[in-house]
Amino acid sequence: MTILTVGIDLAKNVFAVHGVNQAGRPELLKPAVARDKLPELIAALPPCVIGMEACSGAHHWARQFEAHGHTVRLIAPKFVTPYRMSGKRGKNDAADAAAICEAVQRPHMRFVPMKSLEQQSRLMVHRARQGFVEQRTATLNRIRGCLSEFGIVLPLKAATVRRRACECLEDLPGYANTVIGDLLSEVSRLDERIAQYDRHIQTMARDDARAKRLMQLSGVGETTATCLLAMIGNGHDFDNGRQFAAWLGLAPGQYSSGGKTRLGRITKAGDAYLRSLLVLGARALLAAAKNKTDPISRWAVALAERRGYWKAVVAIAAKNARMAWAVLRKGEDFAMPA
Repeated sequence: MTILTVGIDLAKNVFAVHGVNQAGRPELLKPAVARDKLPELIAALPPCVIGMEACSGAHHWARQFEAHGHTVRLIAPKFVTPYRMSGKRGKNDAADAAAICEAVQRPHMRFVPMKSLEQQSRLMVHRARQGFVEQRTATLNRIRGCLSEFGIVLPLKAATVRRRACECLEDLPGYANTVIGDLLSEVSRLDERIAQYDRHIQTMARDDARAKRLMQLSGVGETTATCLLAMIGNGHDFDNGRQFAAWLGLAPGQYSSGGKTRLGRITKAGDAYLRSLLVLGARALLAAAKNKTDPISRWAVALAERRGYWKAVVAIAAKNARMAWAVLRKGEDFAMPA
């Protein structure tokens, strides 16, 4: 019988492949396939559905397999775990491939949007910039920690740390002067690098009509707009904006039973970087809303008064996520709500 579904457990050098026919019986069992042999093996198969976990290199392989006429589905690893029969066969690559093959056949399984080369290259700009920001924060905290050993306790504010560290630099004994001076130089170098990547993001936003439409939303700037485009493209992998907001972790978890609906805390699932950008934009929107009279600003202020600041911020971020999805999906036909 013809192989209809294939599950592949990705790795660096050795891959496991599990293929089943229409009846669900295994037709292709390859627990150890070398990296250079995998493209040849997949190219020889008739067009089928291929499932893989969304991990490092998954989008690269997905593009290659689609070029051979296959339909590729990427699954979050946490959705594969329930289909792994650990008690029966244990945890190994072959069992993982079989679990992926089983999970990809589920009619209501949720999949990860596959990224193009352009999307991945633009997302790398955001990942690199965020890495430099984290390095700068760590370096500033290292300065604070070192100075505290000499009785100089500085607040968290970055500008104050820079200024006070420079002021007391000449008073530090021995090698402490050298260390703090080098750390301040590293902070300046990271500032320049972050500014360079900010310019890259500005260029990406300026050259993309979709990013310009996204930036018409209150609380969505160049960084958020370009990150949205790099993450979800035109938003075709989501049926509606509510699904996109839930995918980002901006919706409450549900713990309902016995006909009683119970909503818990915000799930914080999905990409933390994009979610943080939307939350920061929501805070900026709420701060500026007090001096505005447009419908969204009035709604945000009323919500903050009724439910509190942080619940209002998360609600605004979720609303912006839903409107951003509508902007990407409808394009020029999108109209701001009155």
